[in-house]
Amino acid sequence: MAQPIINIKGITRDFPLGNEIVKVLKGIDLQINKGEYVALMGPSGSGKSTLMNLLGCLDTATSGTYVLNGKDVSIMSDDELATIRNKEIGFVFQTFNLLPRTTALDNVALPMVYAGHKKPERVERATEVLTQVGLSDRMDHKPNQLSGGQRQRVAVGRALVNKPSIILADEPTGNLDSKTSVEIMNLFNDIHANGNTVILVTHEEDIAAYAHRVIRLRDGIIESDTYTKEGSSKDTTTA
Repeated sequence: MAQPIINIKGITRDFPLGNEIVKVLKGIDLQINKGEYVALMGPSGSGKSTLMNLLGCLDTATSGTYVLNGKDVSIMSDDELATIRNKEIGFVFQTFNLLPRTTALDNVALPMVYAGHKKPERVERATEVLTQVGLSDRMDHKPNQLSGGQRQRVAVGRALVNKPSIILADEPTGNLDSKTSVEIMNLFNDIHANGNTVILVTHEEDIAAYAHRVIRLRDGIIESDTYTKEGSSKDTTTA
């Protein structure tokens, strides 16, 4: 049987608040296989943002283990986590997080700079990815010369550029109108169809409906884990 690309066991995350300890994640077990398309949902305070930060190696757990693509990241140093983030995970954020005075091409190529690739290689790969996301005619444009949807396409291109194991998208349509949201979600469908593992964090049911598996958190635990008809008929909903 294939090894899960994400394998989390007994993950907890506590945060100090004054003299108290707030338990945000209360023992999460989660496996995600390569090539899955997963939506992570939950109301405010459910722990979904905390779990996303852990999945993205932006934070570390209080206890438990996290094996990402065969590597135990729960025991890594900050420097090791930074390397894993750049190599294994492509991030897409609600606010795009683009460098404002930098062209689309250079924004997309940026993770390759940190990965130590030479400029000709960076330009070639960034050009390839911008073409893939439908922006071959906007490579020299800066973010303020692009629409919201185009900016998010640049952000998606940047997430793809290092050929990561996982695309992790946090409310990727949160700042977009309905029509543009559909276009961006169709782009994620294409990315998934190309073999990428995609994890969406969203509070919107219509966005989650694009995924093939929906994991719902409540009060720091997984409340339900449901496979839709597109992904599988399996349903592991808990009572």
